[in-house]
Amino acid sequence: MATVAPANAAVYGSLNAGTTRNATSETEDRFLKLLVAQIQNQDPLNPLDNHQVTSQMAQINTVNGIDKLNRTVAALGTQFATMQAMQGVSLVGREVTVPGDRLAVDGGRARGSFELAGPADQVKVEILNGAGRVIDTVQLGKQTAGRHDFDWTVQGQESGLRFRVSATSGQAAVESVPLVHQKVDAVSVRGDTLVLELADGRSIAWSDVRAFN
Repeated sequence: MATVAPANAAVYGSLNAGTTRNATSETEDRFLKLLVAQIQNQDPLNPLDNHQVTSQMAQINTVNGIDKLNRTVAALGTQFATMQAMQGVSLVGREVTVPGDRLAVDGGRARGSFELAGPADQVKVEILNGAGRVIDTVQLGKQTAGRHDFDWTVQGQESGLRFRVSATSGQAAVESVPLVHQKVDAVSVRGDTLVLELADGRSIAWSDVRAFN
């Protein structure tokens, strides 16, 4: 089968360049015009390579399909962001459980939570004051994997209370994540991420919420 003449190759190169720069519909129009022009002006002794033409048509169809898929995905992303924003508005004034080590104090009681990556034989929670000094330890004993809550009676007029969790299974440490309960003051959208503004002044992504209380 004959190969594509240099002039034809240049035309195909122009088409490829246009595919990356122009809209899909414009590229399709250019392709058809170029194809008709090539058929009308082809060398009878060196006709167009059918394989090359077929390959170019397949590329046009692929670009068109990808363009439609991108538009569909973009539309779905917009709908999802809208749904998230509507759900986020309903959270204002409600309490959520999020990563953090600051104790929430209410009526002389401090509340906190933690999440264990696996079962533990021994779990303890150390209470720290604003200076980072341990002022009490809560022994919780054996705990299963997952999320757990604990309460602690506030002693004196301590402020800025925090906590840390230590968990072991035999001689091995068990990974833990400290969690806190915070009220949602407001919601906002940053890019494609829904952000919750918490009562403690932090801003966290919707995906960081571990539980809706």
